[in-house]
Amino acid sequence: MKRGKGEKKGTKSRDGSGQVVPLTEPVVIPTPTAGTRSWIGGLFTRSSRRQDKSVDYTLSPIQEERLQRLQDRLLVPFDETSPDHQESLKALWNVAFPNVNLTGLVTEQWKEMGWQGPNPSTDFRGCGFIGLENLLFSARTYPVCFRRLLLKQRGDRAKWEYPFAVAGINISFMLIQMLDLQNTPKPKCVPGMNFLKLLEEDENAFDVLYCIAFAMMDAQWLAMHASYMEFNEVLQATRNQLERELSLDDVHRIQDLPAYNLLFQ
Repeated sequence: MKRGKGEKKGTKSRDGSGQVVPLTEPVVIPTPTAGTRSWIGGLFTRSSRRQDKSVDYTLSPIQEERLQRLQDRLLVPFDETSPDHQESLKALWNVAFPNVNLTGLVTEQWKEMGWQGPNPSTDFRGCGFIGLENLLFSARTYPVCFRRLLLKQRGDRAKWEYPFAVAGINISFMLIQMLDLQNTPKPKCVPGMNFLKLLEEDENAFDVLYCIAFAMMDAQWLAMHASYMEFNEVLQATRNQLERELSLDDVHRIQDLPAYNLLFQ
């Protein structure tokens, strides 16, 4: 497949042997001491043990309803035999590469989008269908930003770039943990509590926050002059910045986040 305008040669995330590094968890953390063919889920393990201040608060009826719907989405695994999931996957391809015919659900073409192998379904384990929903939302709602990130159209790119699709899955997983969304009946951390205020104003707040986080991660990547081995650090810096912005007193809607403007640059 031809590369998109602005995409540099060698932008896929590979190790020194030229092979795509296998992902063992929905977290991209290459560690030199572990060997270049290991992806270790250490970042979110460490992050989940941070002693975030536990908070208690009362949910409004609309917060409770929308949080429940969001938590229900987290429970849906990606099912490669589901016609709906297959159609969503094909829809993602079509919006990413509208002029390129997809030859099948299992094909080497998927690597062009930054999946690790010919079958994208293997990259969804640990995150589920919401990872695909987030990517589709980004492509359909902020198409210019989506293509800029997909094709690495801005900045001085590294020789070994992060793989777009797998990075997206990791961002979904990072947000779920950062916001403590798997805790029922409600998040017990400050970022989660702050997020619920935004969810009350916009039911799509999580999906929009995902788009912001992806754009922020790419901006951090460029600012840090990062390469393949620094993805862990970039993702942590992105999480830290998101937590700071969510805590700002004048943020009442998702559009109030300072990084929201990154979607339109």
